[in-house]
Amino acid sequence: MTMIWPSAEPPVAERWRAWPASEVFPARLPGTTPSGARTAYVLAGIAPETPCVRAFQRDTGLRGCRTALRATYVDTTQTFAATAGIAVLTGPHARQDEPRSTRPATVRPYTVPGGPAELFGPRQYITGARASSDARYVVMTAAGYTDGRPYSRGESATPRLRRMARELAAAIHRRLTG
Repeated sequence: MTMIWPSAEPPVAERWRAWPASEVFPARLPGTTPSGARTAYVLAGIAPETPCVRAFQRDTGLRGCRTALRATYVDTTQTFAATAGIAVLTGPHARQDEPRSTRPATVRPYTVPGGPAELFGPRQYITGARASSDARYVVMTAAGYTDGRPYSRGESATPRLRRMARELAAAIHRRLTG
């Protein structure tokens, strides 16, 4: 069934369903390095729609999560990978501060076989970020290295890795809500 909206653009709350996956998760997103140089985050793969309990860790504080959309990106050097997870909520979400811990509870990484993100998984993420507003989406990221090195308790993320997590979460959230 095709839904028709009075304007060319679907309402914000329906974009996750109305837009093709390539609109929600574009092939490239712009970014910057800590020194200010331009970089890009390149799509490695999109996961099938997933129930929230399988896509997000328990301690994320999400309430009213209807479904989850996830995609994994790598930086242009293929050194870093990050999974962006969109929690589609049943109602408005109260804003929350970004978790302060090094390795916050976040989206579960989506491993993409056969490419630069095939060694990135749940044991490899080091840091994450969250972007939300009162809209019906919360975007969380989990970022780490593409070479398969596992997280070590207390490990601190490099500024470039933290920046990738934040920029990716913010860019995808802006696409959905802007």
